[in-house]
Amino acid sequence: MIVLKNHIYKTIVIAVALTMVFSCKNNFDNVKKIGVSENAPIGVAENMNLKYTDSGRVTANLRSPKMLDFSNRDFPFSEFPNHVELDLFDDDNQKSTITADYAIIYDKTGLIDMQGNVVLASSKKDTLYAEQLYYDQNREWLFTNQPITFKSKGNILKGNIFDSNVKFTEVQLTESKEGVILIDE
Repeated sequence: MIVLKNHIYKTIVIAVALTMVFSCKNNFDNVKKIGVSENAPIGVAENMNLKYTDSGRVTANLRSPKMLDFSNRDFPFSEFPNHVELDLFDDDNQKSTITADYAIIYDKTGLIDMQGNVVLASSKKDTLYAEQLYYDQNREWLFTNQPITFKSKGNILKGNIFDSNVKFTEVQLTESKEGVILIDE
């Protein structure tokens, strides 16, 4: 009888232990999120001046009074709510500058969405004015489907859809509203 009771106790203990082992989950990610609101940034930077380099050469310089870091999201991004300036340097170290009231950089895609009073001044004195402009960092490509004004070599062009590389050597402007071409005398 004692042997039977010991066997029953051992069986119960083993069953409870196995149940506990198999019911445990790895909840470390959930534990890390405790105390962090899903809508709050994980970090805030002020007066930032960020330089991107490639092979020891500065290719871009981003400046903003405030950056909100949402890298804790499933689709991480950085938000610049107060103003942003982005200098882009080509292979000849010529600088083009983009300014905007607001911007978001999506980490996974390399896409920068700039909004509000967007002005792009190229090294060749071309200027683009828009309310929204996207910059694809991987392809070095600019585009928008919002109204734009493009000034280049005395020409003033207006349209709704704009596509171009950062050097403005492959400019496509469609849904053109109007254009003024100035002729040098």
